[in-house]
Amino acid sequence: MKNIVVCMKQVLDPEAPLSLFKIDPEAKRAILPKATPPVISPFDENALEAALKIKDSQPAKVTVISLGKKLSRAVVRAPLAAGADELILLEDDLFDEFNTLLTAHALSSAIRNLGQYDLILCGIQAADTNAGQVGIGIASILDIPFITFARKVELIGNTVRVEKVLPHGFAVIEAPAPAVVSTSYEAGELREPGVEAFMSASKKPVTVMNAQQLGMTTVPASPVSFRKMYQLNRERKCEIITGSSPSEKVDRLMSVLQQAKVL
Repeated sequence: MKNIVVCMKQVLDPEAPLSLFKIDPEAKRAILPKATPPVISPFDENALEAALKIKDSQPAKVTVISLGKKLSRAVVRAPLAAGADELILLEDDLFDEFNTLLTAHALSSAIRNLGQYDLILCGIQAADTNAGQVGIGIASILDIPFITFARKVELIGNTVRVEKVLPHGFAVIEAPAPAVVSTSYEAGELREPGVEAFMSASKKPVTVMNAQQLGMTTVPASPVSFRKMYQLNRERKCEIITGSSPSEKVDRLMSVLQQAKVL
């Protein structure tokens, strides 16, 4: 049986209306009203779907790992309903900061604790920061191959075979297992679980670990820091173009656009 790990992040809903987002300048982070629940990063959903497709074709166990300070159980349990077999939650106040190096170290520690693993999947980037650094960080820490922008992932014996998206097609790349692979949206949307799947998800194992249990007594310094986070103040001006005829309105509109240096 193959052992597949999928790293999935809880994020603010990127589909929420822009007007609902507010910036906390002190904490340097975006916030949403409590009425708008968080979601799993859509890029990570592509990674889970890639794992489930492998599980459809051969015996495999899919373990999902998620990291944060306070994770919504309703959100992070959703991968179990979709078909994942086990959920590991890394929760600690230490994980409440933007530090991709810290995230990569914590996830790597949890993966090592699993023992055997054949494949680690993650999205190409997180939907909130768009950093795209955690996957390659895990591969570097665990000293295993890393392949990105995968539209298809296969486990064939002890080999990971990937169709990597290129600007004008794709390339087939093979690497020895275990390996880390980040998936593109071409890997497919996450399947929709039924009611029975959500009911059975509550019976699947969930493990919660903190930083101390992961052996993280010190925090690796982040090579990147936020200097400032703010919302753009965009002024909007509406001007009604009038005229006695359509052609006169067009002439006035063209004049206004030229004065504004749009044309």
